[in-house]
Amino acid sequence: MPHYEFFCQKCKKFFDKILSLVDYEEGEVLCPHCGSKKVEQRWSAFSAITSKKSA
Repeated sequence: MPHYEFFCQKCKKFFDKILSLVDYEEGEVLCPHCGSKKVEQRWSAFSAITSKKSA
């Protein structure tokens, strides 16, 4: 599942959430620190795991 970073505008804290695409599209994300709905998604780095194949 995708990993998202958010910033709460009320308490000014960052937090991470792992959401399914269905949960993300519903858009109801609450701050785990203060319970506010005033959160915005932030850009975050991503990583990919690949297999190493010999030639």
